Amino acid sequence: MEESARPTVADIHGDNHFAQVAQANWLAVSRPVTRASQSLLKDDLWDPLEKDDFPTSALLLLEQLQILERFLWPSFNEDASNIHILLLALIIATKRKEALPTWTFFSDRPTDFTVFFRRIQSMLLDQGLQPRIRTQLLVTITAAFQSLDNGLVRKECAPLVSISIWHNLHDEDSRNDMLGRCPQFKKAWRTATKRFDAADDSSKVRLRFERAWLYSLSLDFIDIIHAPARRSSDHRTYCERFLELLCDLQSQFPTRRYVNTLLKDLNMLVVIRESPTYQEDKNGLIRDLTLLLQQYTFFPIDDHTGHQQSQEDIAKQRSDQKSVLQRVALKHLKEKLNLLCLANYGSLDNHNELRSHLDSLNDVEMASFADALGFRTTYPNSIALKSTRSFLLEVLLFAYEKRQSFRDSIQELDILPTEQALYETSFQRSEHYDGSRPLAIPKLNLQYLTNDDFLWRSFILLRCEAFYGIKKDLEETVKRLQPRKDSSGPNTRFTGSSRMALAISKPAIIEVVQPLVGEEIPSEVKAELVIDVSRVSDSLRKEWDSLRPSDVVFLLNVPPQDKTKRLTNGVSSQDSTDEASFKYLRTAEVLQVMDDNGRTIRAQHDQANGYPSHVRRRRLLVKLDPKAYQRDSEAGMSTIYESLNVVIRRRSRENNFKPVLESIRTLTLSDVPIPSWFQDVFLGLGDPASAGFEHLSNALESLDFRDTFLDWQHIVQSFPSQKIFADSKESAIDRPPYVLEKVKGIGDISESVSTKRRRHDDASTSVTSSQHLNGNPKGDQPAQKIASTSSYSRKRRREDTEGGSNADTVKVSSYKPPNTGPYLANISKVNSVRFTPAQIRAIESGTQVGLTVVVGPPGTGKTDVATQIINNIYHNFPSERILLIAHSNQALNQLFQKIVALDIDERHLLRLGHGEGELQLETETSYSKFGRVESFLEKGSYLLSEVNRLATSLDVPGAHGSSCETAEYFNAVHIVPMWTRFWTYADLDNTTDPAAIVASFPFHAFFSTAPQPLFPPNATKGDVLDIASGCNHHLSHLFSQLASIRPFEVLRHNRDKANYLLTSSARIIAMTATHAAIRSQEIVKLGFRYENVIMEEAAQISEIETFIPLSLQEAVEGELPLKRIVLCGDHLQNSPVIQSQALRQYAGLDQSLFARLIRLGVPAIHLDAQGRARPTLSRLYAWRYDTPASSLRNLPFVGASPEYQAANPGLRFEYQFVDVPDYKGRGESTPSPHFVQNLGEAEYAVALYQYMRLLGYPAKSISILTTYAGQRALIRDVLTHRCRVNPLFGLPRAVVTVDKYQGEQSDYIILSLVRTRSVGYLRDVRRLTVALSRARLGLYILGRREVFEACLEMRPAFEILMKRPDTLKLVTGETYPTARRISDSDTEIANEVEMTGVEHLGQYVFEMTKAKVEALKREGGSLPQSSTLDEVGTMHVDDEELDEEEIHGGTEMQNGDGSDDGVDGIDGTEEDEGGRE
Repeated sequence: MEESARPTVADIHGDNHFAQVAQANWLAVSRPVTRASQSLLKDDLWDPLEKDDFPTSALLLLEQLQILERFLWPSFNEDASNIHILLLALIIATKRKEALPTWTFFSDRPTDFTVFFRRIQSMLLDQGLQPRIRTQLLVTITAAFQSLDNGLVRKECAPLVSISIWHNLHDEDSRNDMLGRCPQFKKAWRTATKRFDAADDSSKVRLRFERAWLYSLSLDFIDIIHAPARRSSDHRTYCERFLELLCDLQSQFPTRRYVNTLLKDLNMLVVIRESPTYQEDKNGLIRDLTLLLQQYTFFPIDDHTGHQQSQEDIAKQRSDQKSVLQRVALKHLKEKLNLLCLANYGSLDNHNELRSHLDSLNDVEMASFADALGFRTTYPNSIALKSTRSFLLEVLLFAYEKRQSFRDSIQELDILPTEQALYETSFQRSEHYDGSRPLAIPKLNLQYLTNDDFLWRSFILLRCEAFYGIKKDLEETVKRLQPRKDSSGPNTRFTGSSRMALAISKPAIIEVVQPLVGEEIPSEVKAELVIDVSRVSDSLRKEWDSLRPSDVVFLLNVPPQDKTKRLTNGVSSQDSTDEASFKYLRTAEVLQVMDDNGRTIRAQHDQANGYPSHVRRRRLLVKLDPKAYQRDSEAGMSTIYESLNVVIRRRSRENNFKPVLESIRTLTLSDVPIPSWFQDVFLGLGDPASAGFEHLSNALESLDFRDTFLDWQHIVQSFPSQKIFADSKESAIDRPPYVLEKVKGIGDISESVSTKRRRHDDASTSVTSSQHLNGNPKGDQPAQKIASTSSYSRKRRREDTEGGSNADTVKVSSYKPPNTGPYLANISKVNSVRFTPAQIRAIESGTQVGLTVVVGPPGTGKTDVATQIINNIYHNFPSERILLIAHSNQALNQLFQKIVALDIDERHLLRLGHGEGELQLETETSYSKFGRVESFLEKGSYLLSEVNRLATSLDVPGAHGSSCETAEYFNAVHIVPMWTRFWTYADLDNTTDPAAIVASFPFHAFFSTAPQPLFPPNATKGDVLDIASGCNHHLSHLFSQLASIRPFEVLRHNRDKANYLLTSSARIIAMTATHAAIRSQEIVKLGFRYENVIMEEAAQISEIETFIPLSLQEAVEGELPLKRIVLCGDHLQNSPVIQSQALRQYAGLDQSLFARLIRLGVPAIHLDAQGRARPTLSRLYAWRYDTPASSLRNLPFVGASPEYQAANPGLRFEYQFVDVPDYKGRGESTPSPHFVQNLGEAEYAVALYQYMRLLGYPAKSISILTTYAGQRALIRDVLTHRCRVNPLFGLPRAVVTVDKYQGEQSDYIILSLVRTRSVGYLRDVRRLTVALSRARLGLYILGRREVFEACLEMRPAFEILMKRPDTLKLVTGETYPTARRISDSDTEIANEVEMTGVEHLGQYVFEMTKAKVEALKREGGSLPQSSTLDEVGTMHVDDEELDEEEIHGGTEMQNGDGSDDGVDGIDGTEEDEGGRE
């Protein structure tokens, strides 16, 4: 949406008509509004809106003036006027366009909502209303059907699409035929009939209206598209919205189940296609929406059962249809249709062939034939459609002709773009989307028809997103090149430059390889490009030389352009490419980068470092898109390739669209299954809880929690509502490991044991923690029935309550961990985290089989939970493998760092992808594929030396440590027999003397390097055997490692070694979701197997990127062997990043599977205790996690720890919102589109950072966050100018955008909100949650108070912030650290100073700096060197931010998606060149 359409602060608080109305009637009034006058509704609100044709800007202003929440809904009652209803519908539609919460405001008055919704239904059928008004009502209805997860909405929508709508089928025979196809249909029909018969008269009227509503609406739509008098633009928009509604109804199984039958009965698709409206040239969107509706209508799914139809099912269904066609023809029209009766089924698929058979029928015969086949042949006389012979002929032809399947349509779509694809009309609509009209693209919503349906939608949308990004990049790069006409000829001269583009001349086609068998296009088309690199810098030349095989580059024909000519296309243009910034586009894949002599550049780099001093040209050997080449050849346009004059590359992280789209297309065409236990939940069908371990037959009866619990009291605290007893003679087991088993139905336990008073007893005793807390430690009353806190579903809890059964009782047992060896390195690493009860539930569920969804608010330790789940699975199921997925390298590395610290053998760890090099570990071990291979070989050398030492200690001559094979032989021939003899002797009944057993131990010499004495002098026999067992384990482990290394000795090629590591050796494999999508086909072909998938930050991973890791292996007997899926994330923080506003807001491409499962009601475990921020800081975002069941609390140590009790030195408050006025007369600025900056806030942020550094705050403890990429660039510029070279300051830990900092934390955060005219993208409260939750000890927010304070979505946080002054309060005379406590913030402080603005703070910092320098000079000291300050260094830069701006001083720009509050709004699309303000 255009920036100009959004209301500014001046609009909200100024002289705007609607602002004044709001102030007078609901914003400034003291009492809640309970009644709305008709004059106010009509004269002050409706008439001005209607006069200007309901402008978007006015509706947005009213929405921000809280007209829905403060006026329209509070004043609504059953007597509300139609204007009142229409205003409500308008604001609801506006909220939907802005992706804002829509239905939550109605939940407090469900009865009134029912009245409101039914009024909308009735008004929508009123043909007397203007079409544009009905369109707004239709948008509201469509929004409701997209929100069926809301119980209030679902209750009103369900009757409109129930089986009762089958009353409108054209005859009773058709209805009976449908009812006879499925027993459930008959049952539902009988239930609906009984309900109607039992209803009173008023209820019957309502039921008749509900079952006729969709039918009546459909007939009215048919009349509009056929009636000549109803052809206005408003009618066209209404029709587009109605088609959108039909597509939505057809795309979800619960609404499709009965609606599809009704639409087929109405012959809806033929009715639309044969209408004059469909035929008009200007109605392209209607035609595209009709094609989308057709795709859904005939999607291969059984409408009765919901099962996906196979190719065999579809073929059989078509054969049955044609069999009926021929039988009916033989029965009724044998003479005229004799040839049709004898025709083979294949010929009847052909449209023209079937038409030739039916052309012989006259009007009456055609009608009777269609009627006999079960088609509707008549329509009400009230509509303009007439059932003519030609119409019925089209009905029959459409019903029996062969249609293109969704698989065929996907195969035909190009993955590599051309100019026609980028400037296709449908793409143009998406680019200019403003919410006023629908789009002919599928949506990702609550449910999917089948797996293939989900994959088909994802492919279409992701392709649109990829092409959108490519188009923006290409246009911006061409713009930077500044193409002008060459004065010496017709060629193009480039007066500008871009790092991502170079000029080329006449690419040469050097080879066209013949098509493969059965194909028509060339299998490969090779071309050679010559690029001039003589005028570019060495660094830029290196970037071009670093192009890798399979990298995609774009070859363009860029004509000269007039400076005044637009560089982008207009939707209204007849030929979009006429106004494009380039004329032709062809895509190619890099094969080789060569020098002028044809030598591969990479080979040269391997042989010598550096570059020749005079390099003039590079030759790129590329592979052209063969499909585009074939089309060009057939169209006689082969000369296109000679006219290409620019080659453009993109950054690798943005240019992976081709393998990702290929992976999705392959999945769509291959029928990859989902685990049967997860299938229905994934599609959004059935019981949302059915994939939990409580509902699975293979759930584990007992679970080894290993070191999850620290002690017995930890167990008791973790199950506060369950009985716990020890399965031993002890009343409690002091130390882990712990094995827990849920026992049901054991009856009363006579005596529970207090954890404070343990008593020995012969029988197992129990402790009921709830009784102990209630003051009944002896438990002498009957055990109370207590609902399980972790493993019961709501249904089971209800059943237990009603049935009187006992709650689960937890039986705890333990075992002695095996001795792992005498060396310190043999000591197992143990968990030290005291997990909360919610975390324990998550760990239990994750270790069990099935689906686990963990909602982790900021600072609640979801990464610790994930690592403990991994640890438990790794040790409890040694034959299983774990796949770890995260949305970014940063998030994956954080998880991997904690995994490495666990008691996990490093040879079982593998990290795939390019982010492995950023792992910050205490060791130098590499966990990449080739790094692990090298590590294996290095480890093997050490282990073989140990084998030699072992052989020497035993006086066994020979080269036993020469290879893994000889070592294995040595172990089998010498070591194993020695151990056998030792254990045989030790197990003899007469061997009781420990000294004799020690003397018989054969490995004293080898273990002489272990801590001595190996066997203590006073050791018992049991102690000696335990120590010997540890030595045995040490040696067995040594030879086990050598056995696992042996394949790496045998395999010759590094690639084979790396693949073996992935498929056979590693047990914990980590990669990003993007890497999984890129490499999915390669990984599947290797035979990769895994049983467990764990995803970190799953709410930031798109649905398709979540699906692909579930399918990185071949099915076994039609089933994927997945046992566990663990999703950890937070749907109340950032969502997946999508550039296109249309795909984000309309199609829902930014939806994650995690968020959808939450919407579906899948049971989720909410971590409810944060340990990151001060309690006062956590209040700023804790309100986001308040639910009836839980709330976000603070762990005790964040209130008790001295670090959290101490105040922030020199700062009055630990958090504060600082109102930053205009600086030098300016607030926010936009030096280039969507590149928002605020110089005043940038100066303020840097000055505050300098002040903190002068007080002694470590630079590594301070981060500066901002909400826009332009502001990040500006702050970095100011820091570079003021702080980088000054050893007193240095650079902060990070200067990043908020989105890039999710998952990170810093002690002190300075946050710049940037906007001074409107709130912008922060209205998405998920981003506000991220911004407010990054700080541990201090948060200082810089912004414009009047902008953010009035925002409804942000009000809970700003109500807390605004309780404190909005000018920065400093405390003089303090240095870091300080003795002042945070509790002193509410008391008066004598040395408090107020900063009145940017200039004041800047001058104050200047004086402080000057005084500190002079003091150092007086004391004879010198300024510290920046190289010696460990806290002064380079700003944190993650893999997403290391781009040309940081390396070359360019600039970054945000998304050009037409929205100031885009999903990528704080990072945006990072551009290459350009200056900063």
